Amino acid sequence: MGFVPFTFIDLVDIFLVATVMYWIYRTTKGTNAPYILTGIIIIYFVWVVVRTLNMELLSSILGQIISVGVIALVIIFQPEIRRFLQMIGMRQKSLGFISRIFSMGEDIATTHTQPIVTACCEMAETKTGALIVIGQQSDLKLITEGGIAIDARVSTSLLKNIFFKNAPLHDGAVVIEGDRVVAAKCILPVTQTDVPKHYGTRHRAAIGLSEISDAIVVVVSEETGAISIAQGGSIRRNIEPQMLQQVLQRYLNISRRQSRKNEVAE
Repeated sequence: MGFVPFTFIDLVDIFLVATVMYWIYRTTKGTNAPYILTGIIIIYFVWVVVRTLNMELLSSILGQIISVGVIALVIIFQPEIRRFLQMIGMRQKSLGFISRIFSMGEDIATTHTQPIVTACCEMAETKTGALIVIGQQSDLKLITEGGIAIDARVSTSLLKNIFFKNAPLHDGAVVIEGDRVVAAKCILPVTQTDVPKHYGTRHRAAIGLSEISDAIVVVVSEETGAISIAQGGSIRRNIEPQMLQQVLQRYLNISRRQSRKNEVAE
């Protein structure tokens, strides 16, 4: 009896399966999903052994369980699947020809940061919590569709009124694209990575969106009044109000340079 042949394709197959399994682990870390997934894997291996031993009745029962389990997986992992699809959609700019098709004829307006900076500084003084998303190239339609449409020019008064503690739209995030406030009360995906326990929901949501898009997210803490900026999956905290304009402009410039670099590479 010889050894089972092992080819380069088998090595690639194993690597891809390991990559998928690692992604599933990272996506579901901190939830009960890994335990459910482990149970499903055990049932699958038992089914393989039963089929190998030609135990037809038990094999048929387990086969039906696995068939139903596929549907159950879609239901159980719906938030993770949706987050993964959002990540693919929002990173469409990295696919050159798709990006050019969808962005053909579009001229993204420049975001004027002064009203945002003034609003954040004044809200920081009164410890008014705020979550402001500044869109770049990534498509944020999935985020804005879940909120309340605004479509108004960015202004300090508008932002302060939206995040006023007793205002009906103060929960959630405001999404700004160009010089327009597109929507308010938007729900952002919360990061699944390990972050310090003292990070609040706003900070986790800011990191979460920045992981799957190129948006810049400004956070004003309701507890401390501290200002933070998240971009590219990382967050810079405790930005001095007098430095906010400079820091925010630097993030915007970096984002624009990266966009131009991607266009040249395409």
